[in-house]
Amino acid sequence: MRALPLSLVPGQDLRGALEELARAQNLSGFVLGVVGNLSRAAFQCPGQASPTVLEGDLEIITLNGTFGADGVHLHLSLSDGACQVWGGHLEHGTLILKGAQLLLGVLEPSSLQPAIPAMSPQANDARVEIAVLPGCPWCTRALRLLSSADVPHQVFRVDDDQAFAHWHGRSGMNTFPQVFVDGALVGGYDALAAMHERSELHALR
Repeated sequence: MRALPLSLVPGQDLRGALEELARAQNLSGFVLGVVGNLSRAAFQCPGQASPTVLEGDLEIITLNGTFGADGVHLHLSLSDGACQVWGGHLEHGTLILKGAQLLLGVLEPSSLQPAIPAMSPQANDARVEIAVLPGCPWCTRALRLLSSADVPHQVFRVDDDQAFAHWHGRSGMNTFPQVFVDGALVGGYDALAAMHERSELHALR
């Protein structure tokens, strides 16, 4: 993995800029860090029919997730002028106010070939496997949901190129968390939350 700094100027669309960069240079990787502010933020909250839109002087707190030539999956958290924190899936229409500095972790092409992950599962009776990205709030929510439902699960940290390539090769997904039941892909946090709402998690205890 190599680090790639990215500077955004006033008026740029945060999601659009990352999508354009990934497509133009055929890049895949993670957002490692960000500092900046927004004049407008658009984000999708779980369970809502349409994105939430805020305008004003908005400070970016975190931006986590993945990007690639086939799209992005990013989770934004921000603070408004009253220091209230908001967050959700980053949508188009999120505009830079004064500027933003991002640090991207770009995966090298050779690292995208499937490989055995550094962490191997321990032999147990857990039917659920979950691959998580360090620092990802949706991964934290998924782990909390499984724990609160008393569902046994194996956790795999995706913290290097080899692990990312393994899980990408297994699921075809660039985003995390990735949840499997009995070896079959369920999806990400939204799919897990939907199972919980349908009372399907208790059968996995």
